[in-house]
Amino acid sequence: MNWDTRISRLLEIKYPIIQGGLAYLAYSELAAAVSNAGGLGQITAMSLKSPLLLKEEIYKVREKTDRPFGVNFAIGMHGKGYEEMVKVAIDENVPVISMTGGNPAPIFDLLKGTSIKKLVLVAARRQAKKAEELGADAVMVVGQEGGGHLGRDDVGTMVLVPQVVDSVSIPVIASGGIGDGRGWMAAHALGAEGIEMGTRFIATKECVHASRAYIESLLNSTESDTTIIKRSIGAPARCLKNNFTDKIIEIEKASPTYEALKEYISGEANKRFIYEGDGQNGFGWAGQVAGMIQDVPTVQELISRMVVQAEEIRVKWGH
Repeated sequence: MNWDTRISRLLEIKYPIIQGGLAYLAYSELAAAVSNAGGLGQITAMSLKSPLLLKEEIYKVREKTDRPFGVNFAIGMHGKGYEEMVKVAIDENVPVISMTGGNPAPIFDLLKGTSIKKLVLVAARRQAKKAEELGADAVMVVGQEGGGHLGRDDVGTMVLVPQVVDSVSIPVIASGGIGDGRGWMAAHALGAEGIEMGTRFIATKECVHASRAYIESLLNSTESDTTIIKRSIGAPARCLKNNFTDKIIEIEKASPTYEALKEYISGEANKRFIYEGDGQNGFGWAGQVAGMIQDVPTVQELISRMVVQAEEIRVKWGH
């Protein structure tokens, strides 16, 4: 069947499926696997310690695939200091740059005059409209079901996506709560022209940096086994429930300040769980879709399965 949309044309991919940035996890193995399977894989820039390491990771992706891929910039991850990383992506002429977690305007300024496609993650209509004004080629719209950092308004994907579709003229990519062909087709029904998945791609064989404990937690989760942290400091984010997130929430109730929380919500605390499986001293991001994850396929198997499921739905409903 024809999967031609403005997103698949814009990004020059077979299927309009985008892999999320996935801090500390999205490196060449996963990115290349997603791109080779017909989607758009991405590497995470700000999880790397230097511009040189980013350059090396871009080379590794190109060794593994000749298809388009993206570089994700989690703008708020380390405050300022991403300019040199963006310059590397520009010098290497990466096909796509995506921006999450902050004001993308400075990156847009750096990208002027390049042919690099620009995607911006948003969690509200006003953010989508601003991204379009700045020159975004498409927006990725995350509902409150998603993993990692979310909007402050607690609006779900089913409601938010069509609202954004009606508010902008650029293509919309749906994110949050999508993990199979059913969610993919639902996103298209809402007016989206592609999807982004993060959590589902963690439980794949090519997400080689994820600890076994992290994967097992996803496999054993229900849709109720995630929680929101950092709401008290205005930066709500969804992760798997464990003893450590219980501690974080207790601190938020007693002392809702960044200073009180910073050691608990740091990248180091994140890595202790996702790399080492230490649930007493670390946490892992995950969306509610964790409750739908039952296995750990290859990326190719996952996307092929989604395509079959989506095409069955198309046939069933006569589209």
